Amino acid sequence: MTSDFSAARIHLERAYHYLQGSDETSRMACDALDLLIETVAEAQHRPSEAGVLEFPQSTARRTA
Repeated sequence: MTSDFSAARIHLERAYHYLQGSDETSRMACDALDLLIETVAEAQHRPSEAGVLEFPQSTARRTA
């Protein structure tokens, strides 16, 4: 199973939006969400790790 980073990012941004209070807890939660949103955004745009396929090589060389 792979992570759905775009969906996670939407939910984190929505949580950030709801924490608009001026109290210290809201500010600390928003700071933590900022870090999470940035981490998820980086993961979302990270190129996928593609494997390299090695083709079998013949043991005898062809002469031209």
